[in-house]
Amino acid sequence: MKKLLLIILLAAGMSGCRKLDQPITREFTETAYWRDSQDALDALTACYEHLSKDDYFFGDEALSDNAYNSGSGLLNVTSISNGGYDGSNARVKDTWGYYFTTIRRCNTVTANADRVPGMDSTLKRRIVAEARFIRAYAYFQLTAWYGDVPFYTDLISIEQSRVIARTDKNTVQQFVLQELADIQKDLPTNTQLAEKDRGRVTRGAAIALSARVHLFRSEWPGVVSDCELLINTTENGVYSLFPSYSNLFTVANEYNPEVIMDLQYGGGRTYDKQRQFLPQTIAALRSVLVPTQDLVNDYVMGNGKGINEAGSGYVESNPYVNRDPRFEATILHHGSIVTDFNGAQQTILTQPGSVPATNSVDDQGASPTGYYFYKYYDRSATNYQSGLNLILFRYADILLMYAEAKMEQGQLSAAIWNQTVRALRVRAGFTDASATEFNAAWTADQQRTIIRRERRAELTFEGLRIFDIRRWKIADQVLNKPVRGIKVTSGSFNKDANGYIIVENRLFTDPKHNLWPVPTFERDQNKNLSQNQDW
Repeated sequence: MKKLLLIILLAAGMSGCRKLDQPITREFTETAYWRDSQDALDALTACYEHLSKDDYFFGDEALSDNAYNSGSGLLNVTSISNGGYDGSNARVKDTWGYYFTTIRRCNTVTANADRVPGMDSTLKRRIVAEARFIRAYAYFQLTAWYGDVPFYTDLISIEQSRVIARTDKNTVQQFVLQELADIQKDLPTNTQLAEKDRGRVTRGAAIALSARVHLFRSEWPGVVSDCELLINTTENGVYSLFPSYSNLFTVANEYNPEVIMDLQYGGGRTYDKQRQFLPQTIAALRSVLVPTQDLVNDYVMGNGKGINEAGSGYVESNPYVNRDPRFEATILHHGSIVTDFNGAQQTILTQPGSVPATNSVDDQGASPTGYYFYKYYDRSATNYQSGLNLILFRYADILLMYAEAKMEQGQLSAAIWNQTVRALRVRAGFTDASATEFNAAWTADQQRTIIRRERRAELTFEGLRIFDIRRWKIADQVLNKPVRGIKVTSGSFNKDANGYIIVENRLFTDPKHNLWPVPTFERDQNKNLSQNQDW
């Protein structure tokens, strides 16, 4: 897949070559095209190239209470997270256009695959199944952000696109679920995948996306059924937890058995987002995408207790000691030691008055919260350009979805706990039995708190938190308050009553901000597009 994506980029710059990154033209539907299976594969590769992008992967984190993004970068997600946006916002416009382009590319494949003469029937079914998966992914993303959206599975004309109305999101999501069920038989498992095809859609990816859609809809039996197709059997693929959490997100360990599907990078397709979330002494650029104090506070102690629970052992004056081991693997804080791109060790100092002060909250180029992301730091990057794949689905999330669905149905037993949360915590490095063993005395509310915290800690900086807080219906609680940074005792900072830096005040109005507005430009072009509530 990485090689195929590089071919796309090279072809786009060569005169006389088919431009696979411009599916809105007639190139894929001309008589001269669809000559052989390679034409079909090239058209499918253009669909993969438009599956998602790093702007969304990292930007989605800043839409939640996990992160803060300073300035208008990442398509101005800051304006969305602080409630000061409308239908002209860059991210709101971009996501709509991006995924409808994806859908057109996929519809082109599904509409024309039969035109290829003599193509192997198994290959053809697989190509169509992969395009249907990518189209399903695009429709799910659109309905998650906008609710009702225009829905079609053929190649509509420009004239039709200017009059098509929105279809209710339930109908679209039901279509997505049916598509994912239908295509599984035509997709290979991860163990059947040839090395040259790594990165392509597998049966496991279709099941994982189906589970995520059911999760988003709070359809707990559906979540359980999907997850059990990957947990209790090897018929649909062989997946397991990678032994090391901190080494999971590295180029050296791509395509490990935990990864179900990832966004492909490398060769000519790279990204430089780590320059935005690392300390400026490492990445030589202002640090603007940074963790929040509220995220830091939600990492439990080594005994499994929240920092405010009796007996947790938390000491505010020494806050980073004996925390969930994933905290150190994810976030850099005052006193963290990190190896830079040159192989030298740096001690990160973020408190005001630190010497040197380059990474402290005193410095205009430093993190305004006093924290930095460490997860997805790619030391193998050349000139800060990373080719590290971005994981869209992994086995840990399957375990967490399964645990949550069982818990919500009152079925979280010691056996399910051991299979899911305990497995994750042991892998992370917890050793205290209070953190790893199931407690039958926990109430339903206590179980819910534990599972939700576990999702947050395990999946931080993977773009999933914003979907979680929306489906849990707590976005109006966690996003309707200030973004906070570290506690300081000196310097001229805006602080709360407890001395924690206030970086920004956020606003989330329910129900208005549960969905994005239909972009202004789209409604100007199509008067049949209705608008979401209160926009």
